[in-house]
Amino acid sequence: ARLPVLARELIQRKPDVAIAVGEAATRAVRSVSDTVPLIIFGNFDPVSAGLAQSLARPGRNTTGIMISSEGTLAGKKLELLKEAVPGRQRVGVLTPDDPAIRTQLEEIRRAAAALGVEVLFVEVRDGHYEPAFAEFARGRVGAVLVAAHTFFVRDRRAIIDLARSTRLPAIYEWPDQVRDGGLMSYGPPGLDAMWRRIAEYVDRILKGAQAGDLPIELPFRLELAINLQSARAIGFTVPPVLLARATEIID
Repeated sequence: ARLPVLARELIQRKPDVAIAVGEAATRAVRSVSDTVPLIIFGNFDPVSAGLAQSLARPGRNTTGIMISSEGTLAGKKLELLKEAVPGRQRVGVLTPDDPAIRTQLEEIRRAAAALGVEVLFVEVRDGHYEPAFAEFARGRVGAVLVAAHTFFVRDRRAIIDLARSTRLPAIYEWPDQVRDGGLMSYGPPGLDAMWRRIAEYVDRILKGAQAGDLPIELPFRLELAINLQSARAIGFTVPPVLLARATEIID
């Protein structure tokens, strides 16, 4: 809710380049300025969201680095989670209090219908994760899909600890979350790699490139990370077929 105010404060400081993480932050910055070069970063489609004319030539003052080349990867994560826990037909979905999450939720609903999986959406409010996991327990979910969102990256240790204490297999957005104790993730190579690409775009803009002429970059590969230590901690056996497909295994 504070994003419009924060965006105004940011632009009032007259930055040479601005970076916005997520669709809501991008809209907030764009509503304040269409001249400050803007690099967007997130898990959404900037073209369908009306924030870029095209990926190749986004136009105006905007370019960016996107997390997914198709959709938000939410449906694929649900598919991988079902492969990991084939006997559990009810999956909990941890969602943030952010309307920009709607595209991910739509993808999950479509994937759930195709996979024959029942999903229980639970929204986290004010950073209180214990009530959300208590609701998962009441709903008797067999696994959890943690939606892709900056809040959940920031608060990953709290979420990972609760998933472990409730013995729920969970899939996350980033391998960073798996290295910190999460069970599995599916997405781009990692936050460090993505921020390096953003830094390269900042460098190009500071050297004179026009943001709107720089193509919005999509990930060049997607990775499946699995933490076997975390699997053992909750008494869970990762199916061999998933281990064979994993890009990174922590043991």
